[in-house]
Amino acid sequence: MTSNKVEYQKILSQIQNEFSDTPLSGKVASYIPELAKVPSNKFGMHLYDLDGESHCFGDSNERFSIQSISKVFTLSLAMKMVGDKLWNRVGVEPSGDPFNSLSQLENDSGIPRNPFINAGALVIADVLVSAFSNPKAALLAFLHEITDDSSIDFDETVAASEQAEGYRNYAMVNYLKSFGNIENDVEEVLDFYFHQCALSMSCKELSQAFIIFANHGKILGSDREFLTGQQVKRINALMQTCGFYDEAGEFSFEVGLPGKSGVGGGIVAINPYYYAVSVWSPPLNPKGNSALGMAALERLTTLTGFSIF
Repeated sequence: MTSNKVEYQKILSQIQNEFSDTPLSGKVASYIPELAKVPSNKFGMHLYDLDGESHCFGDSNERFSIQSISKVFTLSLAMKMVGDKLWNRVGVEPSGDPFNSLSQLENDSGIPRNPFINAGALVIADVLVSAFSNPKAALLAFLHEITDDSSIDFDETVAASEQAEGYRNYAMVNYLKSFGNIENDVEEVLDFYFHQCALSMSCKELSQAFIIFANHGKILGSDREFLTGQQVKRINALMQTCGFYDEAGEFSFEVGLPGKSGVGGGIVAINPYYYAVSVWSPPLNPKGNSALGMAALERLTTLTGFSIF
C-alpha cells in the first residue's frame, strides 16, 4: 500500500465530524499555571504524508506548548552527539510509573528507565549541556532545519511558569546528581529542560518535524541524513514502548503506532514509510495523555485499516 491510495483528508474530515459533538472528557493540565489557561475546546489534527501532502482540520495551525514531545528531539540530538555511550546513563525499558516518579531512581541506582520519563529527559538535557556551548540555540537550529521554519521558538512565559512550579524536577535533578548521573550545574540543566518543554509548535509543524522518523532520518526531498537508519529504528522503538508514560501499552493496543505525548495536550505519531500525524486537544486523561487525541488516532488507524502491526 502506498500513501496516495489512502484518502487521508476524507478520513480526517470524518474524524472531525465524529467528535464534533462529543462531550470533552479529561482535565487541562493545571500543575503548570500557564497550561491551565489554554481553552479546553481546542482541537486540531494534521497529517503529513511521504508524498509531501498535508491533510488537516481544526486548530492544526495554532501553536501550543509541546511539553514532553520535545524529549524526542533532545534524544535525537543526544544520539547524534554521543552515540551508544548514551545508554550507559539511561535505560530503554518502559517505566510503568508516572512520568515524574522519583521512586525508581533509588531502586535503579540513579539510571532512569528510559529517556521519555522526566528523570531520563533530565539526563539527556545534561548530555546536551555538555555537548553544546548554547544547547537552547542548538535545539532550535535542529528544529528550524527539519521543519524549514525559523520562527519556531520557546514560550518564555511557559518556561518561567515551569521553573516557578518545578519542585519535583528540582528534586529529581539533584537526586540524579547525587548518583553522579548529572555532570553539569543543576540550574543550567534545569534551565535548558524547562525551555525544551516550553517549545511552542503547531500540529502542522510537529508533523513536518516528525517526518524524519517515518522517512529513514531524512526530511522529504532531501538526501541529507539527519539521523541514521539505526538511530531512527531505536527512537521509534522507544516511542512505541515508552512514549505515553504508564499508558504506552494502551496506546499500542488502541492505536498501534510509535508516538509521543505531552501534557500540553499534543500527541504525535508516525507510521513508518507512510506519514507523521499530530493531534492537539488539551484535556488530559488520568495518565496525562490527551483523551480526545488518543481517540482520534485510534479512529485514524481503524479507518485507514493499517498500523505498524
